[in-house]
This record gives sequence, structure tokens and C-alpha cells, in this order.
Amino acid sequence: MTTDLGDALSGATVLREKWPVLGRHEQAAVWLQIWTDLGRAPRTIDAYARGLTEYLLMCERDDIDPVTASRAHIALFVRELTSRPHRRGVNVVAIDSGSGLANATIQQRLVPVRLFYDFLVEEGLRESNPVGRGRYTPGRGTVGQQRGLVPRLTKLPWIPSEQQWLQILEVARREPARNRVMLALAYDAALRREELCSLRTDDVDPAHRTLRIRAETTKNRLERVVPYSASTGVLLSQYLAHRAQVSRARGRCSCRSHGATTPSC
Repeated sequence: MTTDLGDALSGATVLREKWPVLGRHEQAAVWLQIWTDLGRAPRTIDAYARGLTEYLLMCERDDIDPVTASRAHIALFVRELTSRPHRRGVNVVAIDSGSGLANATIQQRLVPVRLFYDFLVEEGLRESNPVGRGRYTPGRGTVGQQRGLVPRLTKLPWIPSEQQWLQILEVARREPARNRVMLALAYDAALRREELCSLRTDDVDPAHRTLRIRAETTKNRLERVVPYSASTGVLLSQYLAHRAQVSRARGRCSCRSHGATTPSC
């Protein structure tokens, strides 16, 4: 058995162990294995598995065959997502968060269900996809928009006030060097969590104060080079000097990424 095949089988086993319902639906397991074999990021596969698992569990509870499910069954799934009690309950003060998942989370849950039905259509097991998708369709001299199954809501980003920023910085000032430099880099270069935690020492160019964000760590798989400020450069040089006392091996800038068990610097 080759290493690649062994890794693929191991990945399939892990998926079935974490989400047992996948082992009871052959087409769902095959679909996820295809995405795994195509080299999708583990977190993407996990998100797909979670969303599809929730849908399959609803199908089993209501005695629905997912392969032949209709748009009405998808609507039941959406209603369940929008009415599910919020995990933070009465402590939530936002207007739209008393119950049900957030709009962005619902969209995330529907993506794997939509892609799963795309797969079934391509395999000739269905004639159509019951999960609608937003798209533009040509009209009479104009272009009309067809809405998706669930309207996509776009909220304005939260921007802290000056006082809130000062409070954040006061807390960060008491953190270890590793945490302070990660906060500074994330702010200067607008890095996503995965990009930040995947930074390597050879991604840093102190001479030009730039970071190379490797394609494999980005969400859109596009590499980019971003600058960081002089003050962050001072923090970074102090941290790297501290890191050298722990290990001189080249690798991740942070001694511990999220989810890892290596002792922190």
C-alpha cells in the first residue's frame, strides 16, 4: 500500500469515527473522500463533514432518504437551523441572536449540502439540486438576480472605540512576547488566524519589514507579501531572540499554534 493511499484510508477512518452517521450513508462518505483525495485543507473537510452530518441526522430522524430528498426537506433543515436554541442563551444581547444559528453559520452549513447534491446530480443519481444558489440570470434587456435559499446578510464590522483599543493594548502589554508579537503582526498585516499561526521564520524579511504569506496557508490559495510597522519589527526581533534561546531550528515563528500541545514560548 502506498503512503498516499494509506493517508487517504486513514483520513476516511477518522471522518467516520468523528461523524459515525457518514458510515451509514455511502454516497456521503464517497463524496467527502473525493474532496479529501483532491487535497482540500483538513479544516475544510471537517467543516463539510460537520454540515453534512447535521443534515443527515435530520434525515434519519424524520425518515428521509437524503438521495431523493426534495426542496421541502431542505426547507425543514433550514427551519431547524434558524430555530435552534442559541448556545449562549439569554446572555446574548444582540437583536438577532436569541435563537438559531447566525446567518453566516447557516450559509456555512448549507454549502456542503449543496455540494453533496451537485455530486449526486453529476453521478446521475438525481436530476436536480434541491438546494438553491444565488445567481444572476438574463432578463429582458436587463440582468435579474435570483436569490439563494437563505438570504445572505452582510453586517458592518465591529470597530472598537479608542478607549476599547487602549483596554486591549493594556491587556496585551502583560502578555508574553509571543502573544504580543502575534497581535501586532495580525493587526499590521491583517492576517487570518491560519495565516498568522502558520508563519515561519523564513517568511520574515526584516530588511524590508515584510511577511510572505504562503499560498497553502491562505483561504484563496494566493500568495502575497505584506508589510509590517517599525514598532512591530522591534517586537519581532525581541521575540526571535527569545525564541532562539528555546530552539534554533527554523520553522514556525510561534512555538505553539492553536490546537497544538507544544509548550509555549
